[in-house]
Amino acid sequence: MSTYFTEDHEWIAVDGDTGTVGITKYAAEQLGDVVFVEVPEAGASFAKGDDMAVVESVKAASDVYAPVAGEVTEGNGDLADAPETVNEDPEGKGWFCKIKLSDKGDLDGLMDAAAYKTFCEGL
Repeated sequence: MSTYFTEDHEWIAVDGDTGTVGITKYAAEQLGDVVFVEVPEAGASFAKGDDMAVVESVKAASDVYAPVAGEVTEGNGDLADAPETVNEDPEGKGWFCKIKLSDKGDLDGLMDAAAYKTFCEGL
């Protein structure tokens, strides 16, 4: 499994043609205490860069963008009752959705963990 990162602080862990999407630890820390998450439902389709989810914290509301094009196969319904999971485990149990990739070429241009770390250090 390979994990990629966007400049908008989303991550996608890819296994075969399915990716699990969420926001990074950096993004969760910047947001502060998450109080609401709206995740996409299975069957929803997105182009790369589309708004696909919303996360609200005590500080702000923020859109989450699709790191790749594809169709959602599963939304993380657990976040509706426990949005704080995004703060507690943003790159694990705090995932937003699983998406079937339309084109693996969408992964080109995304960062690996080392590049993302360097990117965040420059912010």
